[in-house]
Amino acid sequence: MNDQAPQLGNIPQYSEMNIPTLGSNDNDTSYEAGTHQSTQDAKNTVYSNAQSAVNTVQNHPVTQNIRDTVSNGPVAETVKDQSAKTTSEFRSLADKRTAPDERAATGQRLTRYHSFFYSLLSWEHPRASALSYLAIVAFIFIARYLPALRLLFKLLSYVIGVTTVLEIVGKTVFSRGLASSFRPKKYYTIPKEVLEASVEDVEQLVNFFVIEVQRVVFAENVAVSGAAFVATFLSYWLIKFLPLWGLSLIAVSIAYLAPLIYINNKAIIDEQLHNISQVVNSQATQVKDLAGHHTARATETVKAYAGDYTSKAQNYIGSAKARATSPGASSVNTPLKSGPGDRPSYSSSDFPHAPKQEPIPGVTSHEQQYQQSQFGGQAEPAY
Repeated sequence: MNDQAPQLGNIPQYSEMNIPTLGSNDNDTSYEAGTHQSTQDAKNTVYSNAQSAVNTVQNHPVTQNIRDTVSNGPVAETVKDQSAKTTSEFRSLADKRTAPDERAATGQRLTRYHSFFYSLLSWEHPRASALSYLAIVAFIFIARYLPALRLLFKLLSYVIGVTTVLEIVGKTVFSRGLASSFRPKKYYTIPKEVLEASVEDVEQLVNFFVIEVQRVVFAENVAVSGAAFVATFLSYWLIKFLPLWGLSLIAVSIAYLAPLIYINNKAIIDEQLHNISQVVNSQATQVKDLAGHHTARATETVKAYAGDYTSKAQNYIGSAKARATSPGASSVNTPLKSGPGDRPSYSSSDFPHAPKQEPIPGVTSHEQQYQQSQFGGQAEPAY
């Protein structure tokens, strides 16, 4: 008989039902590990079931047909084709920014934006021209009905406010700023080459408008100058009734759509312009002939009046000369002349008597001398 005392075996901490036994502890790590494992198994099961369902849907024939229709169908092919053509047209339009061979009337070269805007407004690249027109129209309406500047300031205030609050909360709670943790190692800067290219583009664009304004003002192209006159004159009157955005919309629409209408109806418009030019030329010829006729008649009338007045003036001058050379007129008009030996006869009574007294001292005026003289102002006659 074995005298050794019986020993208990290891008491399991969990039963088969994952129920803790008396040998388990409330804070036992084995229970936590089992719970975590059960959660992970459930998660994996859900993920695998979801993945299986997704694969089943993707591999279903209906799904495959829809995918083939969308990705390889006519709609998808059309979208891809139009996207490729649009990208190609924009690339070709960008390549048009080269200085043209044409020169201004002064002989100077034009800017590269002359070729760019000519290609854009002449609809050489229809998709690029249409998209640019729609973009400008959308920008006009957005600027009119959407307070873009206010929204920009509002967005900036929200962004700056959120980053500031995150930085303060992070330094207060975690002793480390949250916003500063996302700070890049090096701030973004614009390369010098990009800035130089941008400045050059701006310089070319500004000079395009400056040159075109001078060409219009100095009538390098009479038709363009006339169209600019009509546009500015109409704008002067329309600005009284239309807002600025409405006038801008009309101007952009005319700039884009007028060349398109002319291109699509070039033969009809050219024929009508030719007829109008013939009518204008015929009317101008008639006006010129009528003006020449009236000018000739006026010249003849002036010559006739000038001849009449000339003959009358000559008659008056001839009669005056005839009267001047007649004997009666010479005797009447000849003045009396005295000979060198002739002397006029004068008597003593023609002169006043000379005084015989000395002047009285202290008397300065002639009247006082007359009153104080011996003869009461009369000199004694000499006999």
